[in-house]
Amino acid sequence: MAYEIKLDEETVQIELLETEGHVAEMMIDGRIYFLDIVEVEHGVYSILLDGISYNVELLPTENKKYLVNTLYNAFNIEIIDAETKYKNSRRKAEDEDLNFISTPMPGKVVKILVKEGDLVKGGETVIIVSAMKMESEYKVVKDRLITKVLVKEGDNIDGHQPLIMLE
Repeated sequence: MAYEIKLDEETVQIELLETEGHVAEMMIDGRIYFLDIVEVEHGVYSILLDGISYNVELLPTENKKYLVNTLYNAFNIEIIDAETKYKNSRRKAEDEDLNFISTPMPGKVVKILVKEGDLVKGGETVIIVSAMKMESEYKVVKDRLITKVLVKEGDNIDGHQPLIMLE
């Protein structure tokens, strides 16, 4: 199982290779580590690495974000899994004011809420797409005119495929 962990402004690649009991083999940025990990109380872990003991406390702050406390330091981390990458990609696309609506991942058109010639207000949902077992609403950033609807409900679509053209 592979993840990215965002530690402040740095991103670290982490992959859990194998576990046996409380011993974990992990690859962190291409380097393999053998860790003995025990949860000593809820959210508090004792980690043994190369004979050195570390105590770590994980405090959830928001969805997939944590405050990590050690004896001398505190870190903010975010777990970046496939779902988080997808949502970040969508957020970035919504922040850009393009002349079309698209989705970052392949999926299926669930519902089209507009037709050609409609004038829609900023923030209004124009299409709903199902991808990765999630339904996502795609909105216009600002007031726009719908010039062309390129798909139909039920269509399978590719990632980054233009779905609705805007003026």
